[in-house]
Amino acid sequence: QCSQCKGAGSYYKEKCASCYGTGYQTVRKKIAVKIPAGVDSGNKVAIGGLGEPGGNGGPRGDLYVVVNVSSHPVFEREDLNIFSTVPISFATAALGATIKIQTIDGYVDYDVKPGTQPNTKLRLRGKGVPYYKNPQVRGDQYVTLRVVVPEKLTKEQKDALVEFDKAMNGGTSQVEETAKKKKGLFK
Repeated sequence: QCSQCKGAGSYYKEKCASCYGTGYQTVRKKIAVKIPAGVDSGNKVAIGGLGEPGGNGGPRGDLYVVVNVSSHPVFEREDLNIFSTVPISFATAALGATIKIQTIDGYVDYDVKPGTQPNTKLRLRGKGVPYYKNPQVRGDQYVTLRVVVPEKLTKEQKDALVEFDKAMNGGTSQVEETAKKKKGLFK
């Protein structure tokens, strides 16, 4: 194929300054792109007819947008699964309660069982990311229940915890014994 006319049979002696003889100009254009739910970083979304011009007057190709998903302050993602950590109080862990857990679709109620241990992991089936090629298929959300220990307590709260410690240890409190040795822990 001729490098001058590209098989057209004729060519122009002077080329256009803006298209350099290709017959096409490069323009910057802002477009709205619908990103399907469930796409992940590195996935490509095709937009028909916005790619490079076709050869010899053929139709334009497709424009491919490569997706980059930003991190989220609450959720971490691994494939179709979502991971999160929910803080709960010692009382909630010990006695049980209904808590609200944030999902990507909103909040759901969850019944924390009495005696729940720190860093208990639970699974919320179908609360993960939808598969972008088939939205009926969804991952799961895995939640870690983190028991939060208060850093500052009132005197009444400290006294109540000492009484609780005594009840758990047959009438003696390791906390109270330590306080007596250190003198002033509860002042």
